[in-house]
Amino acid sequence: MKHAFSLIALITAFPTFAEETRQLDAHEHGVGTLNVAIDGTAVTMTFEAPGADIVGFEYAAESDTDLSAIESAIATLGAPLDLFVMPNAASCNVVEAKAELESEDGHNDHGEEHHGDHADGEHEDHTDEKHDEHGHDDHGDEDHTDHAKEAGHTEFHAEYMLNCDNSDALTEISFVYFEAFPNAQKVEVQIITTSGAQAFEVERDAPILDLGR
Repeated sequence: MKHAFSLIALITAFPTFAEETRQLDAHEHGVGTLNVAIDGTAVTMTFEAPGADIVGFEYAAESDTDLSAIESAIATLGAPLDLFVMPNAASCNVVEAKAELESEDGHNDHGEEHHGDHADGEHEDHTDEKHDEHGHDDHGDEDHTDHAKEAGHTEFHAEYMLNCDNSDALTEISFVYFEAFPNAQKVEVQIITTSGAQAFEVERDAPILDLGR
């Protein structure tokens, strides 16, 4: 268990590194990040991807259609073994899974853990930059709205705890994720085990990751 806790501590540091990397890439759409720690039968995974990859937009959802798309995506992300398929011989099962949508300011807009209720969608004042029946300063409103749109990046985050009775059989991961989310193009993967760490890139055209273990 000490090894498991040490790996979990290491993997929690990965998102910070990934976030710094993606900032240099200017929030690169089409690219997600998957971090995996394997120790004995314990497998910990963290995943994140731009909102545009998952639901096709990054503005604040207000319509029923957009809110439904987010809820559906969170439910899909809450089933990791349907997205990142592992060999049957590994005998993996989900111990815990949670997924959420976060806006650029770090606010948790929507989230789900296990089969918990979805958080209520955030409510924001909507400014119509083209309508000014009360004589407000159109220029100020337009600047504010444009800035909000430009800064409105969102990301989906997910954390998974798995148990794999035969982790030695974890020789590959099939990324059905690409089938579930057509806008996704690539996933940057980091694997850490008791024997070291490895980095991979998995692309839509070659969706099977050979772990070579």
